[in-house]
Amino acid sequence: MSVTVVNHPLVQHKLTIMRNKETSTAGFRRLLREISLLLGYEVTRDLELTTTRIETPLQPMDAPTLEGKKLVFASVLRAGNGLLEGLLDLVPAARVAHVGLYRDHDTLEAVEYFFKAPSDLGDRLVIVVDPMLATANSAIAAIDKLKSRGATNLRFLCLLAAPEGIERFTKAHPDVPVFTAAIDEKLNEKGYIVPGLGDAGDRMYGTK
Repeated sequence: MSVTVVNHPLVQHKLTIMRNKETSTAGFRRLLREISLLLGYEVTRDLELTTTRIETPLQPMDAPTLEGKKLVFASVLRAGNGLLEGLLDLVPAARVAHVGLYRDHDTLEAVEYFFKAPSDLGDRLVIVVDPMLATANSAIAAIDKLKSRGATNLRFLCLLAAPEGIERFTKAHPDVPVFTAAIDEKLNEKGYIVPGLGDAGDRMYGTK
């Protein structure tokens, strides 16, 4: 099981403000973008490098540059788009996949309604983004779909995770490492992370 908790002081500070119910929609959205950029440093820390020949104003040199095909950020709609924006600030050339899933509030199961991704997923690192790893139903369904389309090198990035979600996710996809800013206490009877920060999509877009 590979779970990385990003405990950088700036990540933890921003997360605390996001948890506060008094934080505005605009503030929440801005902080999510900022925190995703910081999380993005960790999830991309070990990308492979090669060198390319360039000329600085002083002399030629062999300088490091990313190797291989451009990576893919796969956003689990709709809340994943909040993380996606910050990651694209970090890696503007990345490809983007969208996986449309919603949670059936009676069964808590993930229902797919949209999928669009680059064709050559098997040749790329795919970083799946969704703010909350709660029941893990949506995350597992998203990874299932991406694997069925050829993805083999995947990572999952979230803001908050519940112990139950981590257990289910790593059992379903032990080959996919998880990166998160915090592992919270538990899930409540409605499948929400406690203490959590509420519904990330609703707080980001000002909906109920």
